[in-house]
Amino acid sequence: MSTITELTDAIVAALNGHSFSRPFTARRCYVPTFDLKDMKTLHVTVVPRGVELSTASRSLIQHDVQVDVAIQQKLPASADPTGDQAAIDALMGLVLEVADVLRAVGRFGEAQWVKSENSPIYSPEHLEQLRQFTSVLTLTLRMLRA
Repeated sequence: MSTITELTDAIVAALNGHSFSRPFTARRCYVPTFDLKDMKTLHVTVVPRGVELSTASRSLIQHDVQVDVAIQQKLPASADPTGDQAAIDALMGLVLEVADVLRAVGRFGEAQWVKSENSPIYSPEHLEQLRQFTSVLTLTLRMLRA
């Protein structure tokens, strides 16, 4: 099993081993494409993104591994814009919860959490065109190897 697969599985296990304000089951995926009709339920998808290698010392290579954690859900049909705002606020709160939990866990196998990025914090295009909330956290995990 590759290191990035092991790391993504460790992130999935950490997320699924925690209770959040909105229940979900995180899944690892290489191609996160879903039918819009299936997005009525909350989806949390962990996707490997990239690896950057650099020299840490004469005998060690630093591996900075990036993994995306996508939080997605189609908004319920509503003629009331305040209902959309409340649903989006709850999902934005969940994104912060996920980020906090992953930072607190800190260690995934031999890799250490370095940072989380959430830019942009959500996809305006998905909200406008699909009525779907989509936010992606990009984690950077670091490990040293000979």
